[in-house]
Amino acid sequence: MIGTFARAILIAAALSLPTAAAEPIRLKLSLISSDRSLIYLADVKPFVDAVNAEAKGTLQIEIYFSGTLDKVAARQAQLVADGVADMAFILPGYTPERFCDNTVVELPGLFDNPREASYVFTRLIAHGVLKGYEDYFVIAALMSPAENIQSRRPIASITDLRGMVVRINNPTEAAVLEKLGMRPVPLAVNLTSEAISDGEIDSATVPPALLFEFGIGRVVSYHYLLDIGSAPLALVMNRKKFESLPEQARNIIRKYSGEWPIARYLAAYEEAGDQVMKQLTSNSRRKVVYPSPSDLDTAHLVFKGVIDDWVAKSARNRELLQTVETEIAKLRATR
Repeated sequence: MIGTFARAILIAAALSLPTAAAEPIRLKLSLISSDRSLIYLADVKPFVDAVNAEAKGTLQIEIYFSGTLDKVAARQAQLVADGVADMAFILPGYTPERFCDNTVVELPGLFDNPREASYVFTRLIAHGVLKGYEDYFVIAALMSPAENIQSRRPIASITDLRGMVVRINNPTEAAVLEKLGMRPVPLAVNLTSEAISDGEIDSATVPPALLFEFGIGRVVSYHYLLDIGSAPLALVMNRKKFESLPEQARNIIRKYSGEWPIARYLAAYEEAGDQVMKQLTSNSRRKVVYPSPSDLDTAHLVFKGVIDDWVAKSARNRELLQTVETEIAKLRATR
């Protein structure tokens, strides 16, 4: 009887002890840039902060900065597909063989601004239109501000581009600039400043907002503001990992994905772009050149030629362009 009573007391005492809180699920996010970069502050931080705050105690996203998991920008998408990282910020233009349909949002002259481009890109992915994203849950699909030509060699007009060696972000930019007489070289943005400094290339395509992000602004002094299109950017998660999470965690990630990041991203890039343009125009050692009407006429003919060439390659390309044009019309109708 005493033994039974003693056991009852022990069981009651054990049940009254506080249970250890379950450890949160930890997710690894790979980022090639630092915690001071615009890419982090505008594209990654708002999402991570929002999810970590709401999912506190159940889910924790941990960022591995400056290429800790892999320093090669072109390998970030594979890093997530292989499960080495659960999430990563990727530049799809670096792996066109994987994201083969992205050309349709890279085509020059289609969009009025990065807001329009980002919403269309986001909706195409949400509707499963673009190939290559099957292995991922896409948190944010964004389009960069207009890419311009930043050069160490003088540029006064579009004719000065001929013969220049230029770093490009994706094959679509290559097609545009090749028709303008330039020699395109695919190169990761974080390797570009060194290549310009060493004389391997003359110029690079990059929007003003990112001019000083990777040191390119230190090695160029001519800024030709011809809008040659936008580059896709994306924050992605391994789809199997996403689907393995508890429903509450999935819902929180969904809440801060899709169209939610766009406004925050655009505001940060617009502010950064305005600041950089003030720096450029107030510095007498720099030359900011806006295309003349004649330059724009020449460029638009080139843009049309690139689009026509791409559409002529397949019926699918034609359908993709029609889908994009439909989405653009829907957005413009709601202005």
